[in-house]
Amino acid sequence: MTKIIYTTVDEAPQLAAASLLPIIKRFLSEAGLEVETRDISLAGRIIAAFPDHLTDAQRQSDALAELGELVKTADANVIKLPNISASVPQLTAAIAELQGQGYALPDYPEAPQTDDEKAVRAKYDAIKGSAVNPVLREGNSDRRAPAAVKAFAKANPHRMGKWVSDSKTRVATMGEDDFRSNEASVTLADAATLRIEHVAGDTVTVMKDGLDMPAGTIVDSTFMSVKALKAFYNKTIEDVAKEGTLYSLHMKATMMKVSDPIIFGHCVRQYLAPVFAKHGDLFDANGITPNGGLGTLLDKIADLPNGAEIAAEIDAVMADRPPLYMVNSDKGITNLHVPSDVIIDASMPAVIRAGGKGWGPDGEEADTTCVIPDSSYAGVYAESIDYFKETGALDPATAGTVQNVGLMAQKAEEYGSHPTTFEVPAAGEMRVMNGDTVLMSHAVEAGDIWRMASTRKAPIMNWIELAIERQAAENCRAIFWLDETRAHDAELLNYVRPALAEKGLTDTFEVMAPTPATRASCEEIREGRTTIAITGNVLRDYLTDLFPILEVGTSAKMLSVVKLMQGGGLFETGAGGSAPKHVQQLMEENHLRWDSLGEFCALGESLRFAGGAKAKVMGDAVDTATVKLLAEGKSPGRKVGQDDNRASHAHFALYWAEALANQTDDAELATAFEPVAKALADGIDAILAEIKAGAGQPVDLGGYYHGDADKTAAVMRPSATLNAIIG
Repeated sequence: MTKIIYTTVDEAPQLAAASLLPIIKRFLSEAGLEVETRDISLAGRIIAAFPDHLTDAQRQSDALAELGELVKTADANVIKLPNISASVPQLTAAIAELQGQGYALPDYPEAPQTDDEKAVRAKYDAIKGSAVNPVLREGNSDRRAPAAVKAFAKANPHRMGKWVSDSKTRVATMGEDDFRSNEASVTLADAATLRIEHVAGDTVTVMKDGLDMPAGTIVDSTFMSVKALKAFYNKTIEDVAKEGTLYSLHMKATMMKVSDPIIFGHCVRQYLAPVFAKHGDLFDANGITPNGGLGTLLDKIADLPNGAEIAAEIDAVMADRPPLYMVNSDKGITNLHVPSDVIIDASMPAVIRAGGKGWGPDGEEADTTCVIPDSSYAGVYAESIDYFKETGALDPATAGTVQNVGLMAQKAEEYGSHPTTFEVPAAGEMRVMNGDTVLMSHAVEAGDIWRMASTRKAPIMNWIELAIERQAAENCRAIFWLDETRAHDAELLNYVRPALAEKGLTDTFEVMAPTPATRASCEEIREGRTTIAITGNVLRDYLTDLFPILEVGTSAKMLSVVKLMQGGGLFETGAGGSAPKHVQQLMEENHLRWDSLGEFCALGESLRFAGGAKAKVMGDAVDTATVKLLAEGKSPGRKVGQDDNRASHAHFALYWAEALANQTDDAELATAFEPVAKALADGIDAILAEIKAGAGQPVDLGGYYHGDADKTAAVMRPSATLNAIIG
């Protein structure tokens, strides 16, 4: 029987853990099950990276590296909560908070000059973006809505915006000179050690060396033309002004932490083109870049002698540009303020669920032009919008479901490409070399964004096997979302088709490009049927937000199982992110609306995976409690005065204890939990009253990224009655 690792993370899920984890530990102790934590939070990873700067009391081990080794073993049983994939503004804010708490950390060097500064920058760059998931995901993804969640959504359908056929909302994408159109791909017949070179005239610069690839690896390279990107932005700004819609940029600056902040920065630059034309040299001289977003830009401009004048010019340009999609209209936070504020896999489903509407600067909803520069997956959202314009909004009360089997193990595809992504330093050629052989090459200009990605054979074959397993379990329509006209997908199909043919399953599975697969899947769920989307890594990420948000109102309630390739298990608690707005509400109003349903689902699966009769009884009781929690309507409400996350945990504890007391498979556990269930039932009214006693008042957590444990516990465990029962 293996121990369960419960990750320490950030923001709302970590606050929820302060309430839920003591309950889990108390209950599992009765079954002899051990739960340990590992700190993979943003603050924890920063602290672990700089032991030489800290005191003995401040240092902590590199838990991410430790877990990275654990997930390569059969003993792994990890419940992984959502963590921050930090943008530069988030990273620098976390550093500043830790420095304010007495941690003598170095500043983030935005323009490193010395070797020491470059070394510090390299450590911080390894922390920013999606630094956690590629390390832990040593297996492929099986994501689906639990039956209880689907049943609840059908019985209690969430609100959907109204789609109209004449909606102006649309997707704008490049379609040429982007990553999709420039992609080249090869499959290595033999193991190889690759290197990446930049050639300018007679000068050959090795950009990356020692890239070991096993036989059978698919290697891709591609680039986005910065000239074409700027022209695209200029055209979309002009078109949106004529159309009278909101301008909204949708990126993945967290996961694609090298390329997408640059692409984001170019949008800010073109949107404020007159300002950069006038003050660009001044900005460059002061290390001011738009890549951190409009918010950081304004902060740094404020420090300039003529900062107020430039800020006024920015206001004037923005007033003359098409209005921006807003993250927070009340606070004036736009779509372009922070790269990590508008993440495509969450922002696009929100627009589609809302009937194509976004919030404008005036606080009103309006149609929006969704700007997605690279066309690789933009068609998924464009087709979704077109489909719902034609058919009207999906009805959650009758909707079927789209499950997902995603290829993601061993840093597969684009999501593993940031160490091999470069902003091209000068015009010339970027090429991938195998010894003296040029595998792939591209003619590039200065500022173009070039990348190489790889996908190994073992994860591919495991992914195909998982797809076969899931289709057999569901006996439903199953589609490989692969485009034969795309270089990478064509190489993947060279594995998929023979593997299916060998098992006599060619006719059981379909192959469709993402755009027609989107329409086919929408049609299936409109008819109330189940379908399985078998996708690569990026589409796994996108679709496991898109369809759950349409079907059940959120992606945080998904069952997400990663079957690790060496036999272990990684159980992810949904796909809902770390919900910074939830933290803000807690700090201002002492109400946390985070829903821990994802944690409940992951816990049940983790317990059954742990092995042993008692663990199975505990896991089955978790499921029973979860079903009752939903049926009784005890999920958190959004507003102060309603039950929140802590109240939901109290009900979960009650229902879990009752399920254990009433089950007949393990008499010892039933006896142990009978008094616990009675105490919780007798005390539930007092518990809820104690939780709500401080509602509406601001609270002090002692920090945002690195809160004080005692202060957080006081906020998240306010019920003396519950604490006396749980311990």
